[in-house]
Amino acid sequence: MELDERIITRAIVEEFTNVFLDYTDVDVALVGGGPANLVAARYLAEAGLKTVLFEKKLSVGGGMWGGGMMFPRIVVQEEARRILDDFDVPYHEYEEGYYVANSVGTVGKLISAAVSAGVEIFNLVSFEDVMIRDKDEVCGLVINWTAVEIGRLHVDPLTIRSRLVLDGTGHEATVCNTVQRKIPGAFGGKGVVGEKPMWADTGERLVMENTREVYPGLIVTGMAANAVAGSPRMGPVFGGMLLSGEKAAQLAISRLKD
Repeated sequence: MELDERIITRAIVEEFTNVFLDYTDVDVALVGGGPANLVAARYLAEAGLKTVLFEKKLSVGGGMWGGGMMFPRIVVQEEARRILDDFDVPYHEYEEGYYVANSVGTVGKLISAAVSAGVEIFNLVSFEDVMIRDKDEVCGLVINWTAVEIGRLHVDPLTIRSRLVLDGTGHEATVCNTVQRKIPGAFGGKGVVGEKPMWADTGERLVMENTREVYPGLIVTGMAANAVAGSPRMGPVFGGMLLSGEKAAQLAISRLKD
């Protein structure tokens, strides 16, 4: 068979356009493609919710790719080991209660599971703003190509309607910071506090407490949850990220399915 470049081009543009249009109205839109949101996205899709994830970078996986200081290994504690099992991630016990996995392989498993569950992932798409209507509830996203942001081009964005939004943007807590900037007092006057210095044990414990609906229609998860609440960072131990994603999905499912 002789390949025709025109068909290749049409296939890519037509298929992408059709999928993008289909995902302009969804149940849950996730901002940030780190481990917490990948876990959440998979469970949301498995629950039958129309789920889309936007990642501003070319690669999905957040900070997990680099392991600890570019040593491609991560540590997961006992409490989160069942999630590694659920995603079929290979690991071994280093010491009692400490489990080590290949960071690159783990990211691959998380992405594969999310896509297989029906999650649609759009990379190279940046979050610009939220949509809020009369009920003072987040009801969608304003998005643009990351290249537009990098090039500082004056190009108007497009919108995604969503019943719920998950902020999984890591240390920057980008969505929550935007809501705080646009709606003073949105978080009860406390605002986005910013994360404290590293303390793995406390940070891992508090990320679960901090994973919650912080504003109507907006759930915060992963490191963004600790940044909003002013809790410590935790470094290359990722159990809290995985468990936070699971909790965020449970919160979203409970809210949308009730």
